[in-house]
Amino acid sequence: MTETFGARLRAHRERAGKTRSVLGGLVGRSADWVKALENGRLLTPRLPMLMRLAEVLDISDLAELTGEQAMPVASVTRAGHPAVERVAAAMQRSNLPAGDPTSADLLRGRVDQAWTLWHRSTTERSAVAAVLPDLLDEARVSVRRLDGTARRAALVELARVYHLAQLYVANQPYPELVWLAADRAMQAAQDADDPAAIAVAAWYYAHVYRSSAQVDAAEQVLTDAAVLLDPATGTEVAARWGQLQLGLALGHAKIGRAGQAWRAWDLADETAGRLGAGYVHPWLMFGTTAVDAYGVTVEVDLVRPGEAVRRADQVHYSALPSRTRRATHLVDAARAHLLRREEVATVHLLGRALRESVDTVRHRPDARVAVIELSGRQGTIGEDARELALAIGIGG
Repeated sequence: MTETFGARLRAHRERAGKTRSVLGGLVGRSADWVKALENGRLLTPRLPMLMRLAEVLDISDLAELTGEQAMPVASVTRAGHPAVERVAAAMQRSNLPAGDPTSADLLRGRVDQAWTLWHRSTTERSAVAAVLPDLLDEARVSVRRLDGTARRAALVELARVYHLAQLYVANQPYPELVWLAADRAMQAAQDADDPAAIAVAAWYYAHVYRSSAQVDAAEQVLTDAAVLLDPATGTEVAARWGQLQLGLALGHAKIGRAGQAWRAWDLADETAGRLGAGYVHPWLMFGTTAVDAYGVTVEVDLVRPGEAVRRADQVHYSALPSRTRRATHLVDAARAHLLRREEVATVHLLGRALRESVDTVRHRPDARVAVIELSGRQGTIGEDARELALAIGIGG
């Protein structure tokens, strides 16, 4: 007997550890709606809703839900960047390039410049793709040919380059590259024997674990890194410790642990408060505004869209000196409004995010799915959503 759509949906929902109310909330529907789908009392949803269900349940191919012809979810929700093959080749190169090492101070300056490109460009992937391959080679040569303290400093910079590489390849149809970047960054940080570098590597590794539904593994890597830091020892260490608390909050929220999520968020908020309202980490962007914005993300993942919208209304996005981060958090605010079926606000916020960073919106699966869904609406909403679709490379 052929397995029904409803049976497949239920199996994937239970595998993901989500209740009917949580799954329904994350796609803007009720627990009864999910139950009706699972029991076969409703027809299989149309493509935009199938895509939303697949994203929430971490399903890579719609055939796993529908039982019909294979259709990779990534082919719709994840856009590949034109330069990804060149970046991938640099990441996967096994031989050491020729050349002399760069001093640790000069290497640090060049890595800082690359991070500035990431945060200030409206097309950050194109901007960093132009420098990443050479920067990876330069950092690897320096690590191999420097000694002692200089080598450890170069290892810290190599980890930061791999963090950038992870951000570049994220939300593209190449998950193996994301894992490779996270693993290489953590290895470099550990080889440097630098707790602050390990903390940042843990923050980025946790993103990979959460995206593959390994929330407990994400929690473990963050917790292991946090015990290495004493936030009372200085601003830099405090910022990184606070960032780890945000990572814990995001993981707990993803699987509905509201109390634990808000306890971790509170620790991040208290840390940011001690650093001062005007403090923003120069490349991690940790600070009061970032913590406030992640509060919106936590509420969305906990399926509390009303609270998410309330928090989003209070976030001063312009205080974040990063186009990519402003765009990211504006997409999360749009998600909150979409859960409330406030489609005008959703389109408006996606448009704001697009003006901040075309690449961020183009490569955010939830943004792409929202645009696809809203493109089918009648009137101004549909017209505006179709314009957004064209801008981010959907349709034509």
